[in-house]
Amino acid sequence: MDNSFDVVVVGGGTAGLAGALTLVRARRSVLVLDSGSPRNAPAAHLHGYLGRDGASPGQLLAVGRAEVAGYGGAFRSGAAGTALAVDRLPDGGFLVRCADGSAVRADRLLIATGLVDELPELAGLQERWGRDVLHCPYCHGWEVRDEPIAVLATGPLAVHQAQLWRNWSERVTLLAHTWPLTGEDRELMSALGVAVVEGEVAGLDVVGDRLTGVTLAGGAAVPCTALVVAPRFTARAGVPRSLGLPVVTVERAGVAIGTCLEADPETGATALRGVWAAGNVAGPWSSWPVRRRPACGRRCRSTPTCARRRPARPSKPTVRGGAARARRKASGGGVGRTRRTGVRVSARVRPCRLSAV
Repeated sequence: MDNSFDVVVVGGGTAGLAGALTLVRARRSVLVLDSGSPRNAPAAHLHGYLGRDGASPGQLLAVGRAEVAGYGGAFRSGAAGTALAVDRLPDGGFLVRCADGSAVRADRLLIATGLVDELPELAGLQERWGRDVLHCPYCHGWEVRDEPIAVLATGPLAVHQAQLWRNWSERVTLLAHTWPLTGEDRELMSALGVAVVEGEVAGLDVVGDRLTGVTLAGGAAVPCTALVVAPRFTARAGVPRSLGLPVVTVERAGVAIGTCLEADPETGATALRGVWAAGNVAGPWSSWPVRRRPACGRRCRSTPTCARRRPARPSKPTVRGGAARARRKASGGGVGRTRRTGVRVSARVRPCRLSAV
C-alpha cells in the first residue's frame, strides 16, 4: 500500500472530493481520508444542487468518489480514514496519523473536515434534525411550504430566520424562548405578519413520528409541523489544531455563532505553508469547495495543484504571524463586519455571498 502522496485530502465530503477531483486531473497523487461522518447525514435528500436536486447525500458522495477514483485517486475510510493529528516533517512534508494506528506521508494537505451543527439544548431536537427540525429554507423550505413553521429564538439569527422563512409560508411563528427580542424586532415581525409567542419552550410534540408542535414551560401548546433552529457552527478542527493553526470565533451582534479555521478566502491557504482549507471548515457560509486557479500563472504557486513545482524550502515551517498582522492592521485589515450579514470575522475569512449547498 502506497503511504506517500503529493496531497492528502482530510475529509471526504463534497468540498474534499471537489478538491481531490481537481488535483487528480492535475496529475497529482491524491489520497482522500474519509471518516464517514458527513454533516448532512441526517437529511434524506439534498436540494438546490444543480444536476443532483432530490438525490440523497450518500448518492452525491458516491458519484464524487467514483469520479475521483476514475482518475487514480485513492481512498481510506473508517478508522483508517479518520485523521487524528498531523506532524510537520523536517523536509517540509507532513505525516498524517490515523485512528487505526497507521500513518501516511503527504507533500501538501487539503483540510476539508467541515463543521458540526451544535443544536440548542432542548430534548428531542437531535433526533429530528434534518427531518422536521430545520435550519436552511433553501434546503428544506419547499418541502414545508405553506405549513405552520415555528422559529426557536436562541440567538441573534432568529429574527433573520423568521424573515427568510416567511417567504415559504404565511404561517410563521417566532418563539421568543431564551432570546430577548427588541422593540424593533417585534415591530418587524408584526409588519411581516409573524406572530411572536413569549415563554420558554419545554419540549416537542410528536405524533406518529411527525412533529405537531411545541409545548411551553407554562403548558401552552404552539402548533407547527417544522421547527427552525440556529445551530452553533463548530469547525472540526482537531487536525488544524495539531498543526498549531488558528481557529477563530465567528460572531454576530457580539454573540459567538461558531468557529472556523483561518484561511485566505481566495486561495484557501492557511498560515502554514503547504496546508490549504476548503469548505465549511474555513467558514460556515463557504459555498464553493475549491477556488480553481490556472495550471500556470502569476498566482499558481499559491495552490496545491502546482505545489510540487515549488522550489525547495527550509525545513522550518513558515507561519504568518505578528508581522503579517501588523501589515493588515496598518492597511485597515483585522476584524471586520460583512456588509450583508453583519457577521464579524477575521479579515482573511469572509463568508461568501451565496447560500451554502
